[in-house]
Amino acid sequence: MELPVRRALVSVTDKTGLVDFARRLARLGVELVSTGGTARVLREAGLTVLDVAEVTGAPEMMDGRVKTLHPRVHGGILADRSNPAHVAALAEHEITGIELVIVNLYRFEAVTAKADVALEDAIENIDVGGPTMIRAAAKNHGSVAVVTDPADYPALADELDENDGVFSEATRLRLAVKAFQRTADYDRAIASFLCARVGGDDPALPAALTLAYERAETMRYGENPHQRAALYRRVGGEPAGWFKATVHQGKTVSYNNLVDLEAAVVLSAELEAPACVIVKHTNPCGAAAARTSLTEAWEMALETDPQSAFGGIVALNGEVDGALAAKLAEIFLEVVVARAFTDEALAVLAKKKNLRVVTWRDWGVPPPFLFRQVGGGLLVQTPDASTEVVRACRVVTTRAPSDEEWKRLTFAWSVCKYVKSNAIVLADGRGLLGVGAGQMSRVDSVELALTKSHRPTAGAVLASDAFFPFKDSVERAAAAGITALVQPGGSIRDDESIAAANALGLAMVFTDTRHFRHL
Repeated sequence: MELPVRRALVSVTDKTGLVDFARRLARLGVELVSTGGTARVLREAGLTVLDVAEVTGAPEMMDGRVKTLHPRVHGGILADRSNPAHVAALAEHEITGIELVIVNLYRFEAVTAKADVALEDAIENIDVGGPTMIRAAAKNHGSVAVVTDPADYPALADELDENDGVFSEATRLRLAVKAFQRTADYDRAIASFLCARVGGDDPALPAALTLAYERAETMRYGENPHQRAALYRRVGGEPAGWFKATVHQGKTVSYNNLVDLEAAVVLSAELEAPACVIVKHTNPCGAAAARTSLTEAWEMALETDPQSAFGGIVALNGEVDGALAAKLAEIFLEVVVARAFTDEALAVLAKKKNLRVVTWRDWGVPPPFLFRQVGGGLLVQTPDASTEVVRACRVVTTRAPSDEEWKRLTFAWSVCKYVKSNAIVLADGRGLLGVGAGQMSRVDSVELALTKSHRPTAGAVLASDAFFPFKDSVERAAAAGITALVQPGGSIRDDESIAAANALGLAMVFTDTRHFRHL
């Protein structure tokens, strides 16, 4: 239905670009109807504005809470101009139709983003009239265009200029979809805040969980080429994680790249700088916290498993300089992510055109929830943010670890947390020595970690993400020269493992915290 815009209702909190848009509407002969602060801004810009109170015959009241909730407003918005009965009702009740609604909402999300916001302030910033007008206009998009985003103003003004004041049906529908998404996001933000503040007995896991994400990018494919995938960003709040990163160069990051990249970043954030982590298929295949430089950390991490590092994701929790960049460029890598890069480093890495080079800013900031779909539902858990002080944990053997063993156990325990269960990590003075990941039995993970070790295992230490169900893992480790172990404990056969460690002269530490990683 081609219906020229003759009257526009304008009521906005965010006044970005509003005056220019309103001027272009006025040049087309559009009557501007507005409220409160919006009307004042438009008048100060020299525009003629009709107050909503003049339309309704009723003043704004209750600190502006009641101003647009009136038949003369909503009748004008909701009248279907293709329906003769609706048109007759407009005439009978002397209601002027509204063809354009320009509304954005109270800043509820911004106000409640403040950690110390009072509940009363949050409640006062819940918009009622705005969402009502938006939903009414969106429902009646056959006759009305609704605009909720100031970024749309210029293009919409251009369309009206080019089409004699008429919006196309496709434009009105597109705007309606965007409007319903906005009110849904707004209600989600309110519900989430109130549920977290007053609506449940567990603030970490609210009684109701409402989520809103918008598609940011369609990816080439998912985990495998026959799977479709897209990257979605959280609606509302400040950008975080990947959405605050800077991609300097390289091919588009893939689904698997992003999964591996995050795994590398979160582990490297937990290690004492300067540190380097190399990840392959979400498991660390190289890791080291150096004593001198980031370059040393890279060399030590690469030494763990040079073969697996080929095509890996590298995370460095410091600034990459030109000399380190030259070393990184010597082998094939998919992604290099760091806290910062010097100009010289970026110039060196630019020669590897397909290499993704990423500056990551949210180092060590975990998401609030982890999700997995299952059985028609959604499994939700908080992140594994536990960081045990290994040196303060229980020594259960006759012999306590030496100072050097404590350092190695601390490092091994940090890495073990990010290895797929069943997880075994070996570490020596050079960093990560061997990894046993994802095996069906713990002793098999021990064997794999020993097999993957590219340096002698004599004098190394071992970390296990969960308890030893039998003493066989302890005995196999001792046979390979391992001198100290860290594990959660908790098996009904703990006494057997402790006795075996004592008999073999090993030191063993119980953390009393398990770190399964199944996803």
